[in-house]
Amino acid sequence: MLVVHTIEELQNALRGKDGIALVPTMGNLHDGHLALMAEAKKHAPTVVASIFVNRLQFGPNEDFDTYPRTLQEDLEKLEKQGAVDIVFAPSEKDMYPEKQTFMVRPDPNLSEILEGFYRPGFFDGVATVVNKLFSIVRPNVAVFGKKDYQQLKIIQSMVKQFGMPLKIIPMELQRNPETGLALSSRNRYLNAEELKEATHLYRTLQGVKSSLEAGAIDITGLENSAVKRLEEAGWKPDYIVVARQKDLLTPTRDDLLNKEPLVILGAAKIGTTRLIDNVEVFGKPA
Repeated sequence: MLVVHTIEELQNALRGKDGIALVPTMGNLHDGHLALMAEAKKHAPTVVASIFVNRLQFGPNEDFDTYPRTLQEDLEKLEKQGAVDIVFAPSEKDMYPEKQTFMVRPDPNLSEILEGFYRPGFFDGVATVVNKLFSIVRPNVAVFGKKDYQQLKIIQSMVKQFGMPLKIIPMELQRNPETGLALSSRNRYLNAEELKEATHLYRTLQGVKSSLEAGAIDITGLENSAVKRLEEAGWKPDYIVVARQKDLLTPTRDDLLNKEPLVILGAAKIGTTRLIDNVEVFGKPA
């Protein structure tokens, strides 16, 4: 496994390679990330994993400075797994040699709701760094997890609208097999008691899913009840939302009756840690 730190080193290493898969990460890798790497290996002979904590997607009161940076530990995990051929781990100066004034700004109808509402500018930063990575690496495919569901939809939209010559591979959300807790780098912020309670978010989303599958059509009532359950358990929820998988819009009555593929998305704080999760309903879109 080759580790490079500059764009020039990376592009020299990729010269002549036929078939490249990219897995962008911010490091602090866990089994969910490793599943992305394994999936990438199925689609291309050369897998590039990027490790870069992207300042552009952090708000002024968010955890950029304290975000876990565990490069050596990450490299050991990737080396042991064996799916990654090249790790691109640039410094901020390598990635942004001058102030990034050219930004990718996604459709506000998709980027300023849900996470984008609570984290203004977040998806501008995500789309910009991903666009830059695509330009640097020139992958044939890129793998993104469904854990960040809204992010996946925005990246898919960006690739389609810019006519980028690559395929986005969605990867199913990875969970702790015993508890169902969605794997996340931020789980390490949780103390033992919070870690045990953290599964309540997933159980709440599952409850909404069960109601929908049983024929419930009062979306607002389901969302409000779910938020209330979390609040009663001591959480500080930002949202529980039922949306269409294809565009994250609120489903219509016809959508519900016709079992349009839906997704239930949630974000809430337990203690000082903000967690997100989602559950798909009624199958997956074509």
